[in-house]
Amino acid sequence: MFTLYLTEGRARRGRFDSVHGSAETPVFMNVGTSAAVKGGIAAEDLREVNCQIELSNTYHLHVRPGDGLIRDQGGIRSFMGWQGPVLTDSGGFQVFSLASLRKITEEGVRFASHVDGKRIFMGPEESMRIQSNLGSTVAMAFDECVENPSPYDYVKQSAERTVRWLKRCREELTRLNSLPGTVNPHQMLFGINQGGTYEDLRIENMKAISGIDCDGFAIGGLAVGEETEVMYRIIDAVEPFMPKDKPRYLMGVGTPVNILEGVYRGIDFFDCVMPSRNARHGNLFTWQGKMNILNEKYATDSRPVDPGCGCPACRMHSRAYIRHLLKAQEMLGMRLAVLHNLYFYNELMKRIREALDEGRYESFYQKYRTVLAERVYD
Repeated sequence: MFTLYLTEGRARRGRFDSVHGSAETPVFMNVGTSAAVKGGIAAEDLREVNCQIELSNTYHLHVRPGDGLIRDQGGIRSFMGWQGPVLTDSGGFQVFSLASLRKITEEGVRFASHVDGKRIFMGPEESMRIQSNLGSTVAMAFDECVENPSPYDYVKQSAERTVRWLKRCREELTRLNSLPGTVNPHQMLFGINQGGTYEDLRIENMKAISGIDCDGFAIGGLAVGEETEVMYRIIDAVEPFMPKDKPRYLMGVGTPVNILEGVYRGIDFFDCVMPSRNARHGNLFTWQGKMNILNEKYATDSRPVDPGCGCPACRMHSRAYIRHLLKAQEMLGMRLAVLHNLYFYNELMKRIREALDEGRYESFYQKYRTVLAERVYD
């Protein structure tokens, strides 16, 4: 269930309620692809950095350790020791980005596993069954994520097939939720808008999927090669046609500035591997801008990464120490850096929500869309 508290322009402030708990929105979902955030981050760490929703990957968990094993362990939340809501993506993006020798038909996709080359078939029903075994709070519909740009005719056919696949997802998940022994019989379904970089196809697709009984709707297939301004243009085109009473999710996005821009355009949910991936390479986010902590100037810097930050790394350690750990390839360095970036992203969302509550998101947006894009020079 989604409750919309207020709006400021197109920006929205709300709350997402589920059988596994609530999340205040706008919200950033912390990405634990294989039931863990890369960099040695456990479920208790997610609580420490104020994570509200964890996201895991259907494809990766199906390949290893297997969704049947996770079902037998009580589902993804029990398996990883996380008590809050979990969203699982459908596996569609990974099928189309990682898998080789894939063949797409109306039934689904046949492809080779990127782990061992084993032949796998996945379609709407298979994706729903895997996600039902995982027992996540929200299951994402199975869709095709096309490369940008792609030919208009192909994108049109793909977007139309995505609508047909969503109908099949809805039917199958309804069936699975009704079965005795289902891990989460209250599992929700989010549909996904596709249509490449073509505004007319995006709008047509959004109109079609909004007529299907879903608990939320996502904009997929962006941040996959197109210019940032193209992504914003597509959000601007699609947003007026998204249901007002359902959460809106911009998949796989993005930088702090992308999030500010997305909220400004009416988006409620975000996810991205960027905070953890960047952290593992020494690229940290602060309220003064972006920092490469591997720079030589930080070798003797006794200050915390961000003096105003309350994360475990900033509370206890210096820039010099974290830089040393990363240079020495100590796992602790990656762990501290990832904790910092995740805390920053969750704090960013908290401050966005506070700005909306106080009717000052416009000024917050105008200030930080510039600051957070800059580099730290001190």
